[in-house]
Amino acid sequence: MLRALSPRAPSAGTGSARALSRRTVVLAAAALAGVLLIVLLATGWAGGGNSGVTTVNGNASAVVYAAGHRPLAPEFSGTTLTGSKLSFSDYRGQVVVLNFWGSWCVPCREEASTLAAVASKYQPSGVSFLGVDVRDTTASALAFAHSFHVAYPSVSDPSSAITLDFTAKVPIAGTPTTLVVDRTGHIAGAVFGTVTYAELTAILAKVR
Repeated sequence: MLRALSPRAPSAGTGSARALSRRTVVLAAAALAGVLLIVLLATGWAGGGNSGVTTVNGNASAVVYAAGHRPLAPEFSGTTLTGSKLSFSDYRGQVVVLNFWGSWCVPCREEASTLAAVASKYQPSGVSFLGVDVRDTTASALAFAHSFHVAYPSVSDPSSAITLDFTAKVPIAGTPTTLVVDRTGHIAGAVFGTVTYAELTAILAKVR
């Protein structure tokens, strides 16, 4: 399940059980509507209808865009969690797995070990991995990376500026979202929500 781009603090109110139940139902319905919207956008984003878009392993939230239907990934630059400067243009000519995440995002924790495992397998063959840390603090993000053995760099995106630029190309509605960018700099695949090993490796097999 996707988490909204901004973390929300837990409510301090005590409310009645009935009010809490209504709020739970509303939130669940909103979450379901969000997922359905993402699925519709993901399968219709590139070129109208389902043209040029195929799903992965029967999951409509994991898609591959055919050549000629791939949106160009926007350029960006920023500061990594360790204080280095990074430009996305430096990755041109490489296949890049770009993961949008935050330490405050529970689904991001659920997929972190999967991303680390896929990175360990594919980085030696020339696939680059890069994170975009959304609306986070550096201390929390570094602790997350250390805890889940994330060895690849992440760029800080405290105001969601990078995320919004990519949202103009593909329907990023929250974290986590994982994109696969081909060697020409075009977005060739995406997983909207928690990524699985099977989905990500299937996309990489098609893109590489």
